[in-house]
Amino acid sequence: MNRRLLTVFIAISLSWTSAQAGYWKDSNGNPIPDSESRRTIGEFGGSLLITSDPDWEKKWNTPAETTPVFTEAQIVSRGERIFALTFFANPKLNANHEANITCDLKATRPNGTESINQRDAVCFQGRLKGDPNNMYLAAPVIGFIGEPDDPVGVWTLEITLKDNLRKVVMPLKATFTLK
Repeated sequence: MNRRLLTVFIAISLSWTSAQAGYWKDSNGNPIPDSESRRTIGEFGGSLLITSDPDWEKKWNTPAETTPVFTEAQIVSRGERIFALTFFANPKLNANHEANITCDLKATRPNGTESINQRDAVCFQGRLKGDPNNMYLAAPVIGFIGEPDDPVGVWTLEITLKDNLRKVVMPLKATFTLK
């Protein structure tokens, strides 16, 4: 099971517009409140998205002014592949203009057992390519394929983003149902 889970987070037609403003906006520019899977703490923003898009990487690798649109996966059939994508915006930078973001990753099966439990994984370390207020994809991407022996029901993904320079810890949570 752990081999099938990679780490991924996406922003469903949501764009990070201004970390200083402290809110997310929808595709029409309207503010959206924080949720379990998308939030802002101070000037740091994070988002966790589960998508069924097999081409998520192609959608993501576009110019900064292009807002990718991802299909959110809520109900998954056995054999279907999904990806959990984690995004961040406006991390604190050191004197060399480098960010230091780690994350804790946890995937819990419907029966309460853990499929993944990893602490302090590297999410991003180094120089950002572009404006810090842009949204960036964190390094771990979690992939999942429902196997015949996997328990059906609600699976929970918890990612804790840590901006180590700003000393901000941001819990994010998303779920999907395996049927």
